[in-house]
Amino acid sequence: MQTPAVRLVRLGQVPYAELLSLQERWLRRLQAESGTKAGVLLLCEPAGPVYTAGLRGGLTSEEVARLRALGAEVRATGRGGLATFHGPGQLLCHPVLDLRPLGLRLRTHVAALEACAVRLCELQGLPFARARPPPFTGVWLGERKICAIGVRCGRHITSHGLALNCSTDLTWFEHIVPCGLVGTGVTSLSQELQRHVTVDEVIPPFLEAFKETYKCTLTSEDSPN
Repeated sequence: MQTPAVRLVRLGQVPYAELLSLQERWLRRLQAESGTKAGVLLLCEPAGPVYTAGLRGGLTSEEVARLRALGAEVRATGRGGLATFHGPGQLLCHPVLDLRPLGLRLRTHVAALEACAVRLCELQGLPFARARPPPFTGVWLGERKICAIGVRCGRHITSHGLALNCSTDLTWFEHIVPCGLVGTGVTSLSQELQRHVTVDEVIPPFLEAFKETYKCTLTSEDSPN
């Protein structure tokens, strides 16, 4: 059986809106092709601070106004979950995938994203990273979340994905209850390893973990369109 090929698009540091726009274009393309291609892996680092709310909300109109007053963008998204933060120093991974060629369902796709983040942490020298069951979806080091996961799936096609803190300014999280989980904290690779860890540093091991977990190949092209 032929190994599914997923296209890899590395956007670098871009506005969050640019990632969403490209994601929507790929969603429409995969929906039109209907099961003939596995899809695309979109990677980027957000260029500025942005708070996002999921399908279950998580931010009142007063909170939105307060967060915008801090200088952050606030966006409603179609992913699962509640409110979280994205910003510089964070790896955003949005796999826009048709799960059928990959032999996956939504639950196993979420588990695969968690496995990729756990493996990356292990490769960076953090062997105690663990995924936890809902409502604690994501990857944790003790009671500190290092990777948030929220996806959308319709007609077997996924979008959104994971956000892994590399050298993120964690003080941005203090203005919300991340993912609606009271009493838990957030952390980053830089904080745990006590050195500056860039997004660019972690992309190669993350891609190896992705190929291993999803049992696919990755093909790169110059144009993201």
